[in-house]
This record gives sequence, C-alpha cells and structure tokens, in this order.
Amino acid sequence: MDFAVDSGQAFGICRQLYISTTEKAALFSGKDHIQAMLDDITKVVSERYARAAATAEQMCCPTGYDFDDLKQFIPEEVLKISYGCGTPVGLETVRPEETVLDIGSGGGIDCFEAVRRVGPGGMVIGLDMTHAMLDIARRNAPVVARNLGYSFCNVEFREGMAEAMPVTDATIDLIISNCVINLAPDKNKVFQEMYRVLRPGGRFTISDIVADQLVPQYLIHDKEKWGDCLSGALTVQDYFGGLTGVGFRGIHLVKSQAWRVIDGIHFVSLTLTGYKLGRAAEPNGVRFATLRGPFSRVIDEQGRSYQRGEPIAIDAPDTLLLTTPLLRSLFILSPHPVRMTSGDPRFITIFPEQKPCVWQGDFALLAGALVEAEDDDRHVYRRGVPLEICSKTHRVLQEDAYRPHFLIMNQSQSGVAATAAECDPQDGCC
Repeated sequence: MDFAVDSGQAFGICRQLYISTTEKAALFSGKDHIQAMLDDITKVVSERYARAAATAEQMCCPTGYDFDDLKQFIPEEVLKISYGCGTPVGLETVRPEETVLDIGSGGGIDCFEAVRRVGPGGMVIGLDMTHAMLDIARRNAPVVARNLGYSFCNVEFREGMAEAMPVTDATIDLIISNCVINLAPDKNKVFQEMYRVLRPGGRFTISDIVADQLVPQYLIHDKEKWGDCLSGALTVQDYFGGLTGVGFRGIHLVKSQAWRVIDGIHFVSLTLTGYKLGRAAEPNGVRFATLRGPFSRVIDEQGRSYQRGEPIAIDAPDTLLLTTPLLRSLFILSPHPVRMTSGDPRFITIFPEQKPCVWQGDFALLAGALVEAEDDDRHVYRRGVPLEICSKTHRVLQEDAYRPHFLIMNQSQSGVAATAAECDPQDGCC
C-alpha cells in the first residue's frame, strides 16, 4: 500500500485508530518529519502543563471534584493545579487493597484520593511525562500519607509516556485516567498498553473529552488546543472502537457532561468503564442466554446477535461478558433454554406514546456495552453514532431500563421554535 503523506496530513494520521501495525510501519518508514510532528505534540502538551504547574493557570476542562472533602488530606499546592474532565476515583470505582494505575497523574490529586480508598493495604502508581508535575506529586506524597495516618507511603510516581508505560504486564487491578488520553498522539498504543498492564479480570474507569464528529484539520493543526483537550478528541464511536479493538469488553458510559461547542462540533466529557475479562473455567453451569429487553434485538461486543425472548447457546467467555454490570440485567442466563413471550413478567417492552411527536434537536448515542441495538419503535442504534430522535423517543430512552445505555445530546444551538414540526405517529416518522 502506498502512503504518500505530507505534513498537512500528519496530525490527522496520528489520531486515527484503525491503521494496522504493518500499515503504520509503512507509513512512518522514512517519514522523519511526521515523527517530529508527533513529538512536537507531546512537547507542546508537556510544556503547557509545566507552565500550569508553575503558575497555577486554570485549565479549561470541567472536573467536579469535592475540594472541601479533598483538602482535609491533600495539600493546597496539589489542589490548585488539579485538572481533568471527570472524577474517575470519586465514583466509588476504587476498592480496598487494590493496585491502581493513574495515567497522566499530574500533581497527584487522583492518586491521593485513590490512596485513601485502597487503604494501607493497597498500592497506587502515578504515571506522568511532565517533570514539574512529578516534582509536586512526589513532594506531597509523604504529606498525604501522614494526613491519612499511614505509617508508610503507598503511592509511587513514575516518569513515562502513556504509549510506553513503565509498568510490568498484568500487575494492575484498576486503571484510572482523567482527561489525558485525548492528549496522546497514538491513542491505539495507549489502549494496547492499558490492556497489557491490567490483570485478567481487571478494569478501567477513565474520563476523557470526545467529539460528536471528526475534528477538522484546522483544529487539529492548532497546537494550543491539544493542551485544551480539543484537537486530540476522538469521536465517541472511535473511542469505543479503539478500546474494543484491543480486547476490552463490557465498555459502558458511567457519566457524561456537555463541555463546549466549537464551530458546530460538540465536545463532551465522558467517564467510561470497561473490563479485561478473566479466563472462564469450563464448565460454568450456564449454557443459554435469553434477551429480556427492553431492546428487541442487540449485538454484543463479540458480534453475537440476540433476539428478545429467544434462547441462544453460549460458551464460558460469552457468560463472562453477559455478567458484566450493565449487561446482566438484560439477560436470563440458565443451564437450559428459556423462551419468553410478552406475557412473561421477565419480558420487557417499552412502547412510545401513540401521539404526535416534536423534533427538538435531540440525538441519541448508544453508549453501553452493545455495538448495536433496536427498540420497539424500530430505531436501530449503533454505538457512538448520533441518531436524531423526536420527543416521544426521548421520553422512552429516559426510562430506567434504557437510560444507562444512552448519551442524549441536544444539537440545537439557538433553540427550537414553537412551530417545530409535528408528525402523525401512524406514518413512522419518529
């Protein structure tokens, strides 16, 4: 394959997730100027955060930290340079006595919160590439340990890149990261490294900025916006696809927050959890799975299709996937076939109201642990792909059974006029 690449394409290339290893080798062979541009991105980002560490510059991403709580044991020097787009540690994701890795640990705020949650029996590793940030984190680590009443410091800060983590294979229980992966030029390599260092059965909870559409070249070329968590943002579909592509399963949305709209591109903060499934023992007692609903049909991350009410023979790896938190409520797992009809109380259907609907600028993105799903009104949702929905579908997706699986975004920047179009429910327009 011939890759004729000029400098105007390089930034676009570095953000793509689906270039094979062989193709990458061909692409970068003899392309020193491209590698120099990738290195330049890293340098710009590192310098931006070093400047923030020195000046306490306020960065742009929303966080949601409970500073009144954290200041009880984390020094002010750390709190005033704490940046992110979520609170992956504060979502009760860290368990006692675990080994936790924080990718892009900065001044150490998430590491120190994790230290409190793992307790003295756990271990936390912070990874960062910026010397100024590492200096602050290391200086404050003993202070945090004393404030927590620990007799020793159980957090270690390592210098390194997210694309080449100085961490031993299969030694981490939980990976956290807070608005960092979108800063990495080669995100696919970061995802590969995450999978490598996690133990079988391990998981991640990461917050990051994503976009509802491809970021155009003029923003990608704006180096300052790499530090603003903009230029490196992937689409929701590409982010999920990159994680699934390296082997993660059960990937789902935990929390979302609208951030900024720039030239019609919606940037959103997402917090995602996913799993490196363990090795299932055979036999496991489960032989069949039956989709309960509310979806009428789904396709999981392993490409297996399920029709509501129809039992499907599954194996041990399938069982591991279907028992991940977001999927287990959708299925009946049993040693024998269980066929269900609409009269069965376990069979879930949610139909829209039979009345006219209004288009209000809402779009639904499937953001749960399924790659495709269909509802009872024949909408087909594909993970990470925005689908415009009307008011009655919006109400359906707000039901408890549907809500955890979707991100709803409103793309009407000027609001919808009172004369917004209505349609007859009989013509299927919604």
